[in-house]
Amino acid sequence: MKLRQNARHFASRKALETPVVRSVATSGLVRLHTKVFLGKADPAHADERKAHLDALFDATIDAYLRALQDGYSEAEAREITHVQANFDFYNHGWTEMMEFPTDEVEAHYDRYREFFETWDITIDAPLGQFAPPEGLPEAPSTPERLEDPEHPHAEGGFADDVYVETDDGELVVGGQDEPADADVSKAVGVSDDDLEDR
Repeated sequence: MKLRQNARHFASRKALETPVVRSVATSGLVRLHTKVFLGKADPAHADERKAHLDALFDATIDAYLRALQDGYSEAEAREITHVQANFDFYNHGWTEMMEFPTDEVEAHYDRYREFFETWDITIDAPLGQFAPPEGLPEAPSTPERLEDPEHPHAEGGFADDVYVETDDGELVVGGQDEPADADVSKAVGVSDDDLEDR
């Protein structure tokens, strides 16, 4: 998958790992991701998916932090959460929201198989042990879209590694080195600026 990565991503990581600001950063990241993906959704279905996406993204933040603790890089940990979300989109037939084509679903699972199996994450159960006890709010599926999927926001050909695009537009395999001076005040939710995340 191709992601963006810049100083704000590292600031957001630091904020999520800092108890005093974690809840603010979490709320900001959930709001941002829901907004971004509802913008990709079929407008006829966007409103009915909001509560589901809010809960989904809240749960993936726990997966992100666990992946970091397990030694994955910032880009890898973030990609894991995006893969989880795309499994959920796939399961619901929300192909217009997917970030990679449906024929790359298994390839993305295989890349993080060790993490996914450790936490009972499958394509059919994208949150595994990170799922909230009460489950996610229901949202109507569009399974007919899987028969002839259209995914205008998907970029194929990036299933073999994590690719990040820097602020300069450079494509870096594996991600950038984390700066030593990530500024928590620039994190999503802490700062007023939105972060276009992928």
